[in-house]
Formats: sequence, C-alpha cells, structure tokens
Amino acid sequence: QPFWPGSAGLSHGPPAMGPAYRTAAELRAACRSGTFTAPTSGEAPGHAQANLVILPRQYADDFRVFCANNSAPCPLLEATAPGVFEAARLAPGSDIRTDLPKYCVWREGVLTEERVDVLDLWQEDMQAFLLGCSFTWEDVLAAAQLCPRHLEEGRNVPMFDTSIRLKGAGPFQGNMVVSMRPYRPDAVSRVTEITGAYPAAHGSPVQVGEPSAIGIEDCSAPNYGEAVSLRDGEIPVFWACGVTPQNTLRNAKLPLVITHAPGHMFVADASNEDLRSWEVPGRWSARPGDGS
Repeated sequence: QPFWPGSAGLSHGPPAMGPAYRTAAELRAACRSGTFTAPTSGEAPGHAQANLVILPRQYADDFRVFCANNSAPCPLLEATAPGVFEAARLAPGSDIRTDLPKYCVWREGVLTEERVDVLDLWQEDMQAFLLGCSFTWEDVLAAAQLCPRHLEEGRNVPMFDTSIRLKGAGPFQGNMVVSMRPYRPDAVSRVTEITGAYPAAHGSPVQVGEPSAIGIEDCSAPNYGEAVSLRDGEIPVFWACGVTPQNTLRNAKLPLVITHAPGHMFVADASNEDLRSWEVPGRWSARPGDGS
C-alpha cells in the first residue's frame, strides 16, 4: 500500500459542529502544544490559511521560479530567509516548525512520515515558502449559503492528481493537484465570483463538471484527503491546490523536504480580506482545465 499524505488513520475531518478555535493565535498555540492535530478547514474563521514547503537553500531559487510560473496552484504569500522559521509577514511571532497541526517529511522524493512538529529536522540552510490556500475563502462561501460539502460532512477536502501540466523550474516538474467541492450548476457562477476575488488563494475554478478532461476518473476516490458525497443534480468543481508542490517532490527527489500534511495548514494572523489584495509573483496564463 502506498503511503499518501492524509491517508486513512492519519487524517480526520474538522468537526461538523463548528470551529474548535476562533483565532489564529489560539490555533497555532494548540498546534505548538500538540493539542490540535486535525485539518484546519473551518478553523479560525476570517483568517487566511497557507500551504507550507520547507527546503534547503540551494533549491530555493528554482522553487521561487516554479511558484511564479504556476501562480494558480502555488500563489506565493511569503518566503523566509535561510534559517528563519518565523512567518513574520503572515503571523509575527509564529514558528513554522511547530505551528501546523501535521507535517509531511519527504526524503529522495518519497513521503517517509507524518509528524506533529519538525524541530529536530530543521537545518540552518532551510527556507520556508508559504502558499495561498483555498480554505481562506471557505467561510466566505459558507456565509453565502454555499458551504463546502466537506465542512458539512466533517471531512478533509478531497484532492486529486490531474493531467494538467505545469511549467517546470529546475528539479520541480509535474502536474497540478486540484481540490474538489460539489455544487449545483446554477450556483457555479456565484461560487466563481466569490473565489475569483482571491487570486492569492487559488482564485477561480480551473475546471467545472468534467473531471475526465483533467484526468480524474473517479470523484469518489481522491488521491489526498477524504471523499465527500456528490448528490443528484450536482457537479464537481475543481480548484488549483497547494498540494501541487508535493506532487512535484516525487519527481525532484531532493534529500529532505518538509511540507504541511494535506488539509493541515498554517493559519495566519492575516485576514481573508488581506488576501484579496495580496501581491503574488507571476500570473497563471495557461489554459487551465484543458488537460494539456
């Protein structure tokens, strides 16, 4: 059995009854103490969330270019200097080695373990990259009576590998990963309007209603996260996802890379509204959804 991030027995969905933590600082403190280890979808409403990639300095320039080349799945919010483990812009005083609920550790392109902190793995030449996350706008959807299904069902969001090729940089090559939320066709325009206001959090959907067009065969069998129900009259809607770098790590085969576990994000002091105007390097200019 391959070991996937967020595989059964390791990830449990957010509580369907509402957030356990109302503020980002409280949630990060709970992560730091090991009290909170669940997915962060629905937590600390109003606060931006971010994907995490930590890698050695020698690969940082290529990864920065990769993010600029593929800003829909990899909208870069902040990058630290070598050896710096504080996300000073997103959350002053934070510690990216401890303040996420769960991490993935990659060695030579293989996911070797999940853990709740990476203090003993941190090295002085490491740099951290924080990328925008779709969880940022989920409470905005919920407030518009368009609550994502995984929140309703208390699950981690389903995520899928696709056939959408990315523009590589150095060792970072591969295909896009997407997240999926089902909606009725008449809701798609409103959902697109809401999420499109957040280009720093993946923005508008990259594909609507045709999973096979991007290489997805079965919406009930996600590669990451957990399946959700797709009800009569609904169609799957797909967004670029910040798990994309983890897909490329299998090809890059770097000696050591640390990422967030899918669905287990860095929760920032910065607000959802802050991300509406956040400057992101690069611009996604390919034709997303064409599977090419």
